[in-house]
Amino acid sequence: MKVVVVESPAKAKTINKYLGKDYEVLASFGHIRDLPAKDGSVDPEADFAMVWELEDRGSKRVSDIARAVKGADKLILATDPDREGEAISWHVVEALTQKKVLKDVAVERVTFNAITKDAVLEAMRQPRQIDQALVDAYLARRALDYLVGFNLSPVLWRKLPGARSAGRVQSVALRLVCDREREIETFVPREYWSLVVVLKTDAGATFEARLVGADGKKIARLDIGQGEEAEAFRKLLETAAFRVTAVEAKPAKRHPQPPFTTSTLQQEASRKLGFAPARTMQLAQRLYEGVEIGGETVGLITYMRTDGVDMAPEAVAGARRVIAKEFGDAYVPGVPRKYTTKAKNAQEAHEAVRPTDLGRLPAMVARQLDPDQARLYELIWTRTVASQMESAVFERTTVDIEARAGGRLLELRATGQVVTFDGFLKLYQEGRDDEEDEESRRLPAMKAGDALEKREIRATQHFTEPPPRYTEASLVKRMEELGIGRPSTYAAVLAVLKERGYVEIDKKRLVPEDKGRIVTAFLESFFRRYVEYDFTADLEEQLDRVSNNEIDWKTVLRDFWRDFIAAIDETKSLRMSEVLDALNEELGPHIFPKKADGSDPRACPSCGTGQLSLKLGKFGSFIGCSNYPQCRYTRQLAANGDGEASAAADSGPRTLGKDPETGLDVTLRDGRFGPYVQLGEGDKPKRQTLPKGLAPDLVDLEKALKLLSLPREVATHPESGKPILAGIGRFGPYVQHDKTYANLGKDDDVLDIGANRAIDLIITKEQGGGRRGGAAEPGRVLGEDPESGKQLSVKAGRYGPYVTDGTTNATLPKSMDKDALTLEEAIALIRAKRASDGGKKASAKKPAAKKAPAKKAAAKKPAEKAPAKKAAGKPTKKAAAGE
Repeated sequence: MKVVVVESPAKAKTINKYLGKDYEVLASFGHIRDLPAKDGSVDPEADFAMVWELEDRGSKRVSDIARAVKGADKLILATDPDREGEAISWHVVEALTQKKVLKDVAVERVTFNAITKDAVLEAMRQPRQIDQALVDAYLARRALDYLVGFNLSPVLWRKLPGARSAGRVQSVALRLVCDREREIETFVPREYWSLVVVLKTDAGATFEARLVGADGKKIARLDIGQGEEAEAFRKLLETAAFRVTAVEAKPAKRHPQPPFTTSTLQQEASRKLGFAPARTMQLAQRLYEGVEIGGETVGLITYMRTDGVDMAPEAVAGARRVIAKEFGDAYVPGVPRKYTTKAKNAQEAHEAVRPTDLGRLPAMVARQLDPDQARLYELIWTRTVASQMESAVFERTTVDIEARAGGRLLELRATGQVVTFDGFLKLYQEGRDDEEDEESRRLPAMKAGDALEKREIRATQHFTEPPPRYTEASLVKRMEELGIGRPSTYAAVLAVLKERGYVEIDKKRLVPEDKGRIVTAFLESFFRRYVEYDFTADLEEQLDRVSNNEIDWKTVLRDFWRDFIAAIDETKSLRMSEVLDALNEELGPHIFPKKADGSDPRACPSCGTGQLSLKLGKFGSFIGCSNYPQCRYTRQLAANGDGEASAAADSGPRTLGKDPETGLDVTLRDGRFGPYVQLGEGDKPKRQTLPKGLAPDLVDLEKALKLLSLPREVATHPESGKPILAGIGRFGPYVQHDKTYANLGKDDDVLDIGANRAIDLIITKEQGGGRRGGAAEPGRVLGEDPESGKQLSVKAGRYGPYVTDGTTNATLPKSMDKDALTLEEAIALIRAKRASDGGKKASAKKPAAKKAPAKKAAAKKPAEKAPAKKAAGKPTKKAAAGE
C-alpha cells in the first residue's frame, strides 16, 4: 500500500480514483502546523529558531496519516506545486518524524499542474525529494512576516490608538493607495484648449481634423493654455482655405495577450466580471480541484498560482485544433505562439492558468458549474484560445492638411483606423482599468492636393485630470510591476486592508480611510525604509535567491533583523508629542486643506484663538483645539467629514445632536468605566454605557437615543404577564423579568432583540438553563429535515460546534467548518446520531414507563401549567454541553 498526501479532500477523492486500490489518498486540509501567535515563536537570539505548533485540525490529520503510514510501503507527498505546497509536504514529514512512523517508509515528492488522470499518472512516474531550497524560502518569508507583525504592530498599538496591525507587504500596498490619494489631493488642474475642424471632401463625406501646428511649430496637447489664444486660432481658421498635403496608409498588427498568470487572472476577472481577487482565487481553486462530468471528477483548469505564461505543447496543439474548428484555418497562425514572462522576480516556472482540455468548451460544462464558476471558466478558456490565434490586422491612415489664412500657415491632422482582419479580436479583447476615449473610425477617400470645405470649427476648453484611484485590478498590476509580494498573496493582502478598515471601496476604487492614512504617515515618518518600494522588492529578490539555492535563508534574516530591531527600539522611546508633530507635518495638507477665502485652515471655529491639530485618544484619532480644556472643540479627522469619526478619551464630549422630545444635547463621552452617551447636563443627567463591541466612532444620534431609552420593554412574560426588559448592566447587556436576569449572547443586540428571543432567554434561565457569562447562542438555521419535519440549526457549544433539531444533538467533526456546514451535511450527522443513540433510548424508556404512574399520582400542580413547561423544554445535559 502506498499513502498519498494532497491538500484538499476533494482532490483526494478524485486522485484516489485515478490511482486505484493500491493507493490511499489522504488530505492535509492545507497547513497542519503554524507559528503560535505569541512572542518567541521566532527567536532571533537563537539564530532564528522557529517553534511550530500543530493546529487542532492538523493534529487530527497527522494522526490519520500516521495510522495509514504505519502499514505502508511508501509515503508520496503530492501537495501543490509551489512554495506553500513544498512547505506543507515538509511540515507533514517533520510531524511524522516526530511521531517516529517514517523509520522504514520511503518518502517521495511529486507535483502535477492539473488534476487529470494523465497528469497525475505522469507525476507518479517522476518522483523527487522535497526541494529544501523552496522550503528555506518559505521559512524565510514566514519568519520575516512574523518578525515584522509581532514587533511593529505593538508599536502601532502604543503610539497610534485604533491602529490594528502592520505587515511587511500589507503596509507597502497601503502606502501605494495613500500615495495615489495624496497625488489626487495635491493635483493642480491645468487649463488647455483643443481646436477641431469638421471638413467635407468633394464627394460630400465629412471628417474631423485637429490643429497640430502653426507657422512651422508643433502644437502639443497642452500648448494652447488660454481661451484668448484659442479664439485667435479659431478666427484664423474661419477665414482659411483647406487643402490635403499628404495621405499615408500603413498596415499595423495587434498581437494577442499571453494566457493568464495569477496576477493577470485577478486583474481581468476584476475588470470584466467584477470579482474581488479573493473571490477569483476561491472560484479558481474549485475549478482546479474539479467537478463531476460524465460520472468522473475532472479538474477543469491547471494550477492557478503561477507566474508562468508558457503552455505545454499538447495544450498549444489543442488550442490550434479548437481555433481551426470553431473559427477556420485563417485564424490559426503559421507557427505556434511562444510566450515568456516579463514579471519582475518571476518564480516557479509553471504553466499559465489554462483549461486542462481546450476542447472542453464553456457551453459544455456550464450546467455542471455555478454561474460564477462558469463565467470564470469561460474567461480562462477564451483568453487561452485567443493567445494562440492570428494577430488582428489594421490599416491606420493619417491625413495631413494645411490651412492658409492672413499669410499664416496652420497644420491639421486627421487619423483613422480600420480593422482589415479581426484575428484574435473575434474572440477576446483585454480590458483596461482606465480606458481612453480613442475613437477608431474610417476616413473618407482623399489624395494630396484635394481642396476641402470647412463645415464647423470647435474650440473646446479642457482641464487636466489627476491620476485615477487604484482599482483592485490596477493595484495588483502595480504591485506586480514593482516586484512587491507574490501573486499568491495579493488577494489576502487586499482582503486584510479592507478588513482592518484601512481602505474602503467606492465605485470599484480603493479609497484610503483616515485610519490607513495615519498608519502610513507613521510608518513613513519612523520606518520609512520598510515601506519603500525598492526595499520591499529587493527583499523579494533575496527570497527568490534563497529558493534558487544561491544564498542562505538565515543570512537574509540576520541582515534584515539587525537594522529593523534598531528602528523598533528607537521608536519605542518616542514621546507622544514627537509622534503628533510628525503626523501633523505629514498629513497637514489632507487634514487642513486650504480654504477658498484664504483664511487659516487651522484656526479653531469655536474659540477663534486656538489652533487645530491632530490628537490621539483612546479610541483613535481626532482633531482638537490647542486651548483644551478651556475649549473642547473636536471634529472628525477629515475636514470634509469623510474621515474616521472618533471620540477621544481626553477630547471632551462630542455633541451628536438634540433629543427631539426634550431639546437637550446628546453627547458622547468617555468616563472611568469606558465610553457612554449622556442626555443634557446637570447633577444627575441620564447616561448609558456603550455595550461591548460598539465602537464610539459608530455611534450617531439615532443609536445614542436608542441607548438612552434603555432599559426598554421588549415582551410580556407568557405566564406572569409581567414585562420583560432589555438593558445594559454591570456585566453587559441583559434581559430581565421580575428578579430573573439573563445575559445576552454574543450575537444578540440589546437595541434590536425581539420578543421571542427575549422570552426564550428568560424561560431558559428560569428553568435552570443557560451558560455562565451569557445565554445559549441562537445558532444558524439550516433548513428542515424532510424525514422528521424539524428545523435543523448549527450552534456553538461548550465542547465545540454541533447541529441540533431540538431533540437530537450531533457534534461536528473537527474537519467540518461550522460556518460552511450545509443542510445535507447536517441531515447526515443528525441521522447518524439518531441511529447510534437508538438502542440506548429504547432501553431507557422501559424504567421510565414503570415510574410514570407514580409520578402522575404524585403530581399536585395545576394541569394548565404543564403545557407551558413542556413547551419551554428543559435542556438536556448534552444540549448544555453543546454536543
